[in-house]
Amino acid sequence: MHRSAALSLALVSTMLLAAPRAAPDAAGGYRGWPAYGGGTDNIHYSSLRQIDTRNVGKLAVAWTFDTGDAFGEGGNASEMECNPIVVDGVMYVVSPRLRVFALDAATGRKLWMFDPNPGETVVSKQRLRGVSYWSDGHEARIFMTSRSFLLAIDARTGKAIPSFGAGGRVDLRDGLGRDPKDISVGANTPGIVHGDLVIMGTTGWAPGHIRAYDVRTGKIRWTFHTIPQPGEYGYDSWPKDAWKTINGANAWAGMALDGKRGILFVPTASAGQGDKDFFGGDRKGDNLFANSLVALDAATGRRLWHFQAIHHDLWDYDFPAPPSLVTVRRGGRMVDAVAQTSKQGFVYVLDRVTGAPLFPIVERPVPPSTIPGEHASPTQPFPSLPAPYARQGLSRADLTTRTPEAHKAVAERFDRFASSAFFAPPSFEGTLLAPGTDGGAEWGGTAFDPETGLLYVNSNEKPSVLQLGKRSTSPIASGKAIYEAECSGCHGLDRKGSPPEFPSLAGVGDRLTKFDVFRMIGRGGGRMPSFEHLGNEGIGAVADYLVYDRDTALKGEVRTRSDAAEYSFAGYGKLADPDGYPGIRPPWGTLSAIDLNSGRYAWRRNFGEYPELVAKGMGDTGSDNYGGGVVTAGGLFFIGATVYDRKFRAYDKRSGKLLWETLLPAAGNATPAVYEAGGRQFVVIAAGGGKAAGPDNVPGGSFIAFALPERPRLNPRAGR
Repeated sequence: MHRSAALSLALVSTMLLAAPRAAPDAAGGYRGWPAYGGGTDNIHYSSLRQIDTRNVGKLAVAWTFDTGDAFGEGGNASEMECNPIVVDGVMYVVSPRLRVFALDAATGRKLWMFDPNPGETVVSKQRLRGVSYWSDGHEARIFMTSRSFLLAIDARTGKAIPSFGAGGRVDLRDGLGRDPKDISVGANTPGIVHGDLVIMGTTGWAPGHIRAYDVRTGKIRWTFHTIPQPGEYGYDSWPKDAWKTINGANAWAGMALDGKRGILFVPTASAGQGDKDFFGGDRKGDNLFANSLVALDAATGRRLWHFQAIHHDLWDYDFPAPPSLVTVRRGGRMVDAVAQTSKQGFVYVLDRVTGAPLFPIVERPVPPSTIPGEHASPTQPFPSLPAPYARQGLSRADLTTRTPEAHKAVAERFDRFASSAFFAPPSFEGTLLAPGTDGGAEWGGTAFDPETGLLYVNSNEKPSVLQLGKRSTSPIASGKAIYEAECSGCHGLDRKGSPPEFPSLAGVGDRLTKFDVFRMIGRGGGRMPSFEHLGNEGIGAVADYLVYDRDTALKGEVRTRSDAAEYSFAGYGKLADPDGYPGIRPPWGTLSAIDLNSGRYAWRRNFGEYPELVAKGMGDTGSDNYGGGVVTAGGLFFIGATVYDRKFRAYDKRSGKLLWETLLPAAGNATPAVYEAGGRQFVVIAAGGGKAAGPDNVPGGSFIAFALPERPRLNPRAGR
């Protein structure tokens, strides 16, 4: 068993002697926004002060740029999660259809556009949270991903760079030790640039190895195996041949980099994929380096230390966001640390160089599994501080009281679950999971204020239902059988899904042609992996079932990914009341400021509203929220994120008092950026929407920049 932090002591000792301090981002003084999250340290911080607590109420729209790429409606609406980057007065953004635009950061004027899929119509959700920028002073490149490809674009012209890989792109399926035709790989979060490397994490039906690519040629320079191979550290935390067959342990959420020390911080995801997120009978052991924060030498990929937050994950408790590289006061001295949030509601604060916890972390017993063949870990690590920012486990006292009818319906359902205890594994009867698979912390990540030591965390309170069933042993002989084996875990046996995260496929033929559905199944999109391994016959049979409700028999043999899974996952269920609201008492979403010097909360508040409930006198409930915030030296914390009220807000960073808010055309489910252009401070956010449930799910494709009103310029010829 490999527990918590494991160190490469010789290397750590050498690094401790050098111990350089982290520097601001490449723009100097945190005045720009040159990378995803503001900089490679991912603290979402700006040192700009032009907009402050006294004048923030005067903020107004400075410019708007509409990509024109919003599409769909309801559960099939498009999304846009992009955090813009700004370099040398140019802003680079990604649209809902994954087109990249370069804009004049002062005016929003389009400079160029790059389409990774020219001539094709995008009909499914796409996700790309931003791009990466590299320059050697002579040339500059933008790196983006589309489907399984990493692409290089000339930052000045918007043209593909043909010398990178093959015709300007490299296939991320190559170099993983598997047949590229049998795996599905993509990347939702931009890579980290270090020197002449662009370092990528990925997601998909594949091993989640971390790879560093040469920025000029696209060749792989190093690989870190997140599922260790023979002779590598952690190999004995898996079954003998797991490295040949297991998929998962990927780094979809993004990474952080201490550029001075050359340390890369990689948060990884669950040890399984699909049904195996929730059943690990074929992966006995702790499963390093899944659910771990791994510190690597950024130049070589060598492991320096790691901390595993979940042993043998059975809950899909991926690390949901990049860590923040912070400096805190401990024992009378300043310590460079790394702060990592989690779905389970914990913040882990570790020494950046050694991996040692700054607040004690203890292994505590957790409930055992009742599923035959499962090997749940008997303990999990619990930090002593900070206290959890989300409820962990539920009792009857937590159930909704919104109306007597809602309470009764939820209570009757609650009583049927096998367990609602924190870390209770999935069961045949159904286990209630809180926080759910879609919260506490989300992919937007945290903001950190170097001035006060406060870490800002927005969190969801949305319980999930985890239920397993015995998989059918009937042969896969038709399109319907393939759908039930491969697709029903997300979209349900009834094809109604769990919108908007998992869209309904009922009546999809009324919206899309068979060709559209065929291409979508083969390529994947958003959270959906490619199903190219089914072959044309298998994909066509599934398309027939979805579009025409026709169960086409297979002539040949189709290999599904679920063939070897003993149990099936019943789908991403939620504990909701009959009207669709969360089945628990508010808060349903929160915003917290945590003092990392002490581990105590500076302030906490409910975050987000349902407008129709506000009209009925039930405001301040909190709501689903996706995207992060930004903290500034002007005393402000800016955040959009809330799904239903579509508001963009500014709070007093010290007290949490709301100082300003505005209504966006679509929800700002993205992290804003703060920058300076032409002597003026701007705050820009993507208004992409697409995450609400039902007919109110408004898609958008606009970037909206706010600034203080410009002062009137004096006419030099006018008298005083």
